[in-house]
Order: sequence, then C-alpha cells, then structure tokens
Amino acid sequence: MRPADETTDESQRVPELGHGALPGVVMVWGHGGPSAAVLPLERGQIVLGRGVQPDWFADDERASREHCRLEYDGRLWSMTDLGSRNGTFLNNVRLAGAKLVSGQPLFRIGRTLVWAVQDVRPHRSGVLMEDGGLVLGGVLKRAWAEIELAAHAGNTLCLRGESGSGKELAARAFHEAATGKSASAPFVGVNCAAIPEGLAERLLFGARRGAYSGATADVQGYVQAAHRGTLFLDEIAELDLRVQAKLLRVLETREVLALGATKPEPVEIRVCVAAHADLRERVQAGQFREDLYYRVGRPEVKIAPLRERLDELPWLIDSQIRAHAPELRASARLVEACAERPWPGNVRELIGEVRRAAHRAQRAGREEVDATDLDPEAGLRLAESAPEEAELPTSEFPDSEQIQRALSETGGNVTRAARQLGLHRNQLRRWLAKNATLPTTEPKDPA
Repeated sequence: MRPADETTDESQRVPELGHGALPGVVMVWGHGGPSAAVLPLERGQIVLGRGVQPDWFADDERASREHCRLEYDGRLWSMTDLGSRNGTFLNNVRLAGAKLVSGQPLFRIGRTLVWAVQDVRPHRSGVLMEDGGLVLGGVLKRAWAEIELAAHAGNTLCLRGESGSGKELAARAFHEAATGKSASAPFVGVNCAAIPEGLAERLLFGARRGAYSGATADVQGYVQAAHRGTLFLDEIAELDLRVQAKLLRVLETREVLALGATKPEPVEIRVCVAAHADLRERVQAGQFREDLYYRVGRPEVKIAPLRERLDELPWLIDSQIRAHAPELRASARLVEACAERPWPGNVRELIGEVRRAAHRAQRAGREEVDATDLDPEAGLRLAESAPEEAELPTSEFPDSEQIQRALSETGGNVTRAARQLGLHRNQLRRWLAKNATLPTTEPKDPA
C-alpha cells in the first residue's frame, strides 16, 4: 500500500492529537488532480487564498489572494466570500455574503475543492491506494484498523454496509490480516441472496453420491472449500432458518456433515458475515436465529457509504478516467458534481458512471471530463429521480421568469432546475430549445 498524497510543508502539518476534535479543511482536489492536504482551523477560523496558502493555490489563477473565510462554532460552518473575482461555490451555486452550513460541506474555490470536516486528525496521513484499486481515506482506514484487530482477536467478523460499499474488500482484509496473506489459505466468498431456494444446504455443506436424484459424485461444499481459510457469507440474513441452524452446528463443533454422509468431517474455518440490514432487527423479527447472531454477529464493523468518504471520491474518479484513457483528466466541476450525489450503489455505481462519462468526453474529442458528461440520473436514489414525463397544460407550465430563476439558483443545471420546477428534464430541454434566448447548458467555467 502506498500513500496517495502526503503533506510535507510545515505550514500544513496538523498539530499533535489531543482529546478533542480538530476542525479544519481537506483539499480533496487541487493542482489539477486529487489531493489530501489538510489544514486545521486556528481559533475557529481560517482564510483561504493564493496569498495565504501558496502551496495550495499556486497554479490556480482563478483563486484570489484572500478568497474566502471559513469559521466553525462547533455546530455550524460559516463561509464568507471576501470579494473574490471568481466567487466561492457551494453545490455549484455562487455564494453571496456569509453562508451557514451544517455537516461537512464541500466548497469550490477556483479549480480547487475544499472539504470542511469536524476533525482533520483521521485525514492527516493522507489517502492510501493499493495496487488492486482499493482507496482508503480517513473513514475507511479506521474501519480497516478495527478489522485487523478483529482478525487477531478471534475467528469471526460481522460487516454492515450498503451494496457496493466494499464489504467483500473488507472481508478480504480480514482474511489477509488473519492469514498473513498466505497464498495457501483459501478465501471463499458466497452471496447468500443469490443461492437458489432449496440449494443452500447442498452448496454450503456439500453432498455425497446418491444423496439426491442426479447426485452421481461427491460434491464439496463452500464450507469444506474454505478449510483452513475464510468463509465470507454476504447477505447472511437471506439464509433459511433451517440452514442457519446447521451453520451454527458447524461453527460450534468444527465439523461439517454433508448431505447423504453418515460421518462428519473436521473443518477449520474463520467466518466473516455481511449484511445490509441490522441483524439484531432480523432477530427480533424472527428472521435470524438469535444463537447464530451471538456466534457471528460480533464484533461488528460498519463500512461507511461512499457519500461519507468524500476524500476517497476524487482518487476513484481520477483512477477510473486514467484507466479508460490516460490522456483524459477530470475537471473540478465533475468531482464537485459527483460529491453532490448520494450514490446509493456506492463505489460500484460510481465506477460505472465515471467510465461512461469518460467515454462521452473521448467521443466528443475533449481531453477533460466535465460535469456535463455525467448522466443526469447517475448517483441519485430512485426516489430522487425526475418526475415522470407528462405534458403539463399550457396554463400550468412555469413562465419564463420562473424558469430563469430556477436555472440561476441551480447554476444552470437543467436536471436540478427541472426537479425544482416539478418538470421532467426533457420537458425543460424542449422548452429551452424553443426559446433560444435562455441558456440550455451550464454556464461556461474553465474550472
């Protein structure tokens, strides 16, 4: 594993860890690429600009010498533009005066993206990348540390996380921490939700010849295949209760009885399970065995969704674009647009959408992948998609002033403006095509 970015300048060093949180900013995009430089706030505030942090903004001519001031009172952030020539942006909207924001907002200053965080300490070691494409930011590094501790402390681990968040990579980290990356130790991954009903027992525990119609030979199960290694059971809550009982028996006795067998065989495995749902809630609903939960449900490590790991996002975007075409590069506006979206499919969804965006830019003959290359529906939850396209009566259609105001408030983003107006984006696009006096794309911005 190698550091993807390190801060070496003394002015950017984070003070030694204390007992309390250390609010500050992380530059997640700068110098035309992903970054992980950090700056703590001094007495609750910081001024950002080329004249204050020359190493951050040296090659960003769109940043002013004293561009903006960020303050934090322990609950809310206050960002004030200091009369910069090109403005300070939040969610692609230029700030006017001071703006109060909760959470961990992302601001665009010229071509630089700055992430305000309540505690910069987890980010001070930068972002780490593995050769296999795994990106570890501050949040995920803490999870990996818990996984390593679990691997040395016992033979079970429960992972909780959304689809596509990286649970299998976490399970492999558990396996490698326990086995020392031994090539002889097998890792067997099973998606329990994909096992056909009625076949789980046979696939997990194996079968002997003649155990059922068509069984002409002994068949090894996933449990036997994981002997002296790790069995990863993704979406374990989908297993039938009867199969759960037999799995518990295997874990308690360290023996497995295949279908049709009369004598169990010893098996030595460590088990990592994963679930999107809370297993305790499944137990209370009678859908998961309580005794099995106590066997595999602890310790539990949460794999945070991508929307909570914003420092990783630029590295993922940059690596996928360069893998598609080395001559392509991402724009700050593309990274900003991706950071605005919740990505319910997490890393898996992001990778596919970024590759498609890169393909669009390449076909258009451009070297930079911009926000306009991203599909309007990419990264949105289904419930957040634009309303169904249904023609509105002329009397109910927004007037020109309403449309202009919506486009202005959303920075010219047609999809967001349409959602704000209660229209389908195609309806708004058709209206704009007939009224060429209004912009049909986002305003030009070299950033």
